[in-house]
Amino acid sequence: MHWTVRLDGGPRRVNHAAVSVGEFIYSFGGYCTGGDYKIYESIDVHILNTNTLRWSLVPTKKDEDGLPLKYPEVPYQRYGHTAVAYNEKIYLWGGRNDENLCNVLYCFDPKTLSWSRPSVTGAIPGARDGHSACVYGNYMYIFGGFEDDINEFSCDVHSLNFDTMEWKYNQTFGIAPSFRDFHSTAAIHDRMYIFGGRGDKHSPYHSLEEMYCPEIVYLDLKTKVWHRPSTTGKVPVGRRSHSMFIYNGLIYVFGGYNGLLDQHFNDMYTFDTKTNLWNLVKPRGKAPSARRRQVCLVKGNRMFLFGGTSPYNFLPDLPPLIDNNDTHVLDFDPSLKTLALLKVVEHRIDTSWLPKELRWEIRSMTLPNSISRPINHAG
Repeated sequence: MHWTVRLDGGPRRVNHAAVSVGEFIYSFGGYCTGGDYKIYESIDVHILNTNTLRWSLVPTKKDEDGLPLKYPEVPYQRYGHTAVAYNEKIYLWGGRNDENLCNVLYCFDPKTLSWSRPSVTGAIPGARDGHSACVYGNYMYIFGGFEDDINEFSCDVHSLNFDTMEWKYNQTFGIAPSFRDFHSTAAIHDRMYIFGGRGDKHSPYHSLEEMYCPEIVYLDLKTKVWHRPSTTGKVPVGRRSHSMFIYNGLIYVFGGYNGLLDQHFNDMYTFDTKTNLWNLVKPRGKAPSARRRQVCLVKGNRMFLFGGTSPYNFLPDLPPLIDNNDTHVLDFDPSLKTLALLKVVEHRIDTSWLPKELRWEIRSMTLPNSISRPINHAG
């Protein structure tokens, strides 16, 4: 594994949600510090071309009078929501702005770059943010989050059948994970794994006495029974607002934040679901700065990381946290060409004689003392 690319100039977003469809990554919403998130402006959609590493902003759709579409025709700008892909469509659910939460299901079509509101039936979950979502078969599963209307954390499981568009509350068995929000979820081997998140000593109530569970648990999606595997190895510190993804049969955890320690992380762990072994891994190259609320997505043999919040303590007059607009690429299986280009950057070899495309690729490589090239971001 090697961190190979770092590019600045992408969307500056925190607590956004993103999925990959085809050769593109679609990022929805999120916020920037200092923004006004009390109004019902349309959610923004940014697209990353994973081949060219260029970001673009989807133009806002307009109505018959030429005015920008707004809620409820399209989702309003939000954070703490989830997005999943199913049959080349993207489904967005939950999240909030500074005034309201939402439990309306929206569908985004990457081919037409347009929104729709599927008609749903059944037991629709209560509006929330900080929940998690994953796809298993033809179902989307929702777990946890914080329901502001009742001022409580959740540990419930809900599912949406994409074929019938029916919501269902799932009765589970065994000891459920503790009430929490801003955890992570991954579906693998007929199981939904849950790790991390923020809870409360007086859960489900929110008393500001936070808890950070380091235990990984899973729900057997066939029997609906919760399990707590006995793990070995280097167990990550409990955290929230981290990222969890799957590559080559392993679960990966990156970054996050522990409020009790007031510590951000940029460490990376793997969890083997067959042996229940945690392992701290250290990819080669320069890792992204410690952060939380970022997005990590796997596409082929590469993982794309962008956005999030990092501590910033370089100057006393600046805020202690900074919202990121950088994009990083972790190559799980770098080619000989990629390794050669990394050496060119490392040793600062003259590249003026190379083709323009290859020179750009070299400049985008991230190694100590290398220079990042800004992306032509249309937003």
